[in-house]
Amino acid sequence: MNRNTIAIKIKSIYRDLNDRQKKIADFIIENPDAVMHGTISTISDTLGIADSTFFRFIQKLGYAGIQEFKIALAKPGESNNNPSIYEHVQSSDDELTIARTVFDSNIKALQDTKDLLNADSFKKASKILNAAHSVYFFGISGSGVIAYDAYHKFLRAPIKSEFNFDYHIQLMMASKLTENDCAIIISHSGLTKETIQLAKIVKENGGKIIVITSYSLSELAKYADVCFISTSEEIQYRSEALSSRITQLSILDSLYVAYMFNNEEKANESLKKIRKAITNVKSKPDI
Repeated sequence: MNRNTIAIKIKSIYRDLNDRQKKIADFIIENPDAVMHGTISTISDTLGIADSTFFRFIQKLGYAGIQEFKIALAKPGESNNNPSIYEHVQSSDDELTIARTVFDSNIKALQDTKDLLNADSFKKASKILNAAHSVYFFGISGSGVIAYDAYHKFLRAPIKSEFNFDYHIQLMMASKLTENDCAIIISHSGLTKETIQLAKIVKENGGKIIVITSYSLSELAKYADVCFISTSEEIQYRSEALSSRITQLSILDSLYVAYMFNNEEKANESLKKIRKAITNVKSKPDI
């Protein structure tokens, strides 16, 4: 954990903070040295808040206390750039410059998401998947494309996988989950009503839920047994929702690879069957 990670964490919760909490968040981002060298009392006095309010905000970021928070704040990290400042494509840029800007944006999003990865979350998610009889993927619109990619990937795994683009069918699928099943639900905003309804149904039926979102305090995240945060960089003509795809895919890739390694013998047998079926329909090159 370092200063850059703290800034990324703040970004992931900022939208859902109240005005007082946003005031604290802004102060930390704009005055990291003052926070690092101050006490809870001096910082709280400066902000005009109670000591307990500042302490609860630190806990919301995932830190046990002020000392742990200051240690992280003291580490500059690989990048000192404020994650709320993006490099925009300029009208004078040529095609190669535009391409490099897009690549840089994706690389930064991946690095920021990597910095937020939590060992406990991956262990818990792996435990859920390893124990599950089946895994269902849910997502609406653009998130549905990500869910479909994950479904396509997990078809190679020795676990029953389900997905459908039709929302009504997703609702029916969600109603059939049991405590022996896992739902992986994807939503950049975590506010999509349809996705939240799916999570409610899964939870009511006892299914385990892994959520992938960009907002850890979102309504959807509240239903998660495990929540992964996918950060993203917005550039001109490409919203955060679109650019979060690459980080969402990377989290899903990680879950897939971990599952395959945890179930290596069955995974190898499943891959053999898949490869044999696909090989039989591939055209052979002319000799």
